[in-house]
Amino acid sequence: MNRSPIPAAFGLGERATLRWATVCALLAGLSSILLLALSGWFLTAAAIAGVGGAAAVLAFNYLLPSAAIRGLAIIRTGSRYGERLLAHRAALLGIATLRAQLFGRLAAQDSRISADLSGGDASGRLMGDIAALEDLIIRRPTRPASLVAAAFAVGLTCFAGWASALALASMLGALPFLLAVMARRVTAVPARDAADALGELRTKFVDYAAARPEIIAYGLADRVLADLDAQAGRLDLARARLFRGEALIAGLMMGYGALSAALVLTLAVGAAADIALALLAATASVEAMAAFARSAFRHASVEESLERLSTLTALPQGAVPPMALDTTAMTFALGPTRLLPASRVAITGVSGSGKTRLVEALAGLRPAIHAIMIDDMPIANCAADRLRQHFALSPQDATLIAGTIADNLRLARPRVTVQQMQDALTTACLADRIAAMPDGLETRIGEDGGTLSGGERKRLSLARALLAGRPWLILDEPTEGLDAATEADLVARLDAWLRMTATGLILVSHRPAPLMLATQQIAISNLAPTVSDYKYDYVK
Repeated sequence: MNRSPIPAAFGLGERATLRWATVCALLAGLSSILLLALSGWFLTAAAIAGVGGAAAVLAFNYLLPSAAIRGLAIIRTGSRYGERLLAHRAALLGIATLRAQLFGRLAAQDSRISADLSGGDASGRLMGDIAALEDLIIRRPTRPASLVAAAFAVGLTCFAGWASALALASMLGALPFLLAVMARRVTAVPARDAADALGELRTKFVDYAAARPEIIAYGLADRVLADLDAQAGRLDLARARLFRGEALIAGLMMGYGALSAALVLTLAVGAAADIALALLAATASVEAMAAFARSAFRHASVEESLERLSTLTALPQGAVPPMALDTTAMTFALGPTRLLPASRVAITGVSGSGKTRLVEALAGLRPAIHAIMIDDMPIANCAADRLRQHFALSPQDATLIAGTIADNLRLARPRVTVQQMQDALTTACLADRIAAMPDGLETRIGEDGGTLSGGERKRLSLARALLAGRPWLILDEPTEGLDAATEADLVARLDAWLRMTATGLILVSHRPAPLMLATQQIAISNLAPTVSDYKYDYVK
């Protein structure tokens, strides 16, 4: 796996932004070192001049150093602001691009063979784990700038002698390795525990949110809250251990800075002002290496997020089905029965016999357990994209997005017009209900269509399937939740739509009225799990 997927998501604009952020970080680091060093030299030289009497004071030029100090302070402030602004901009754009890329890759996968991720788990990885990688980008410009600033500080320390400069160089050279070791020892395990606990908590939140009607109906709120509290408690404990580890690393940096300054002072030779310059440069150099300390703080957390994202980054590159449908005639067979285009078939059987499993296999959602042939080859050998192009499914449990009615209908295909949406809603016996809403097609329906009744959600899903314009329409219990009059009206309109569009129908229904749409019934019990010895009967 690519352990650093963020840069791969960058375009030229984000890379240029990061380069400018690096320039700003470099200016900030150099100006900070020089500002502190020059301040030390200036204060010490001014004090010595003051001790030397009026003549020494008059001879001392304080204007140029004070002006330089003020200019360096302005440069440091401006460059730090620029570095943070540009780095955060690149981070936000890069993360947005990465999230879109991984979502597109996940959406394009063949769900029959891809990783089995629940909605909550996938959401947690796409949102939380990707957001956790922001630090990977923000700290990127500061690391090379820290090294350059540290080298500059070592050069300034030479004013106090080569021994002081060599001691400081040795201390700074060892610091990144020491930080890495400390991070592995004190933050790796709690970071892994925190990442796992946070992922599980996000998954629970999403899954419980989807089941909130049942939670309310059965009075399970207290049990759910107790479960969430327990998971949140595990997250808090892991984070507390992580923060204690980070505090240890921060304490190490403070002690390391003091030790480095003490070594430089002990080995320093020369004038007092030069020694002060070297001493403060050494102190600033350890502060400049703080980027490595911050990276060490977050290294374990970033690694855990990358590990959790590996399930998504390892997915093969896939393309979303083409916008233009493949109009090549396709035939398929259910058991011994070969179905020609525009056939109408009802799948019959008792509850739990596998009817929904069969239609979901036709839609490319699940592996097939029945004998299904697509263009004379087993359905398992047929690409999911081809199945999506030929079958439109209105499932038994309709899934809707938390947007407007129009948003849900536009999922069927791009550039669908308002008139086409109205026509589909009319066929689904839902146009009058939508027209009566204050905002019509732009009415927001809440998460999973929460403001609609069960029958309305079914019909909205049906309208979406009609808009897809596929050669085959798959309906799983299309009239469930409808009264007899609405059911009869829907069946009549569907019959007219099927005749007008010459669309084939695969129907599953326990109610007798929808079965009138079919010209042939196939018992699910007659579909054996093998296809080797069938002699096909043609049905249209």
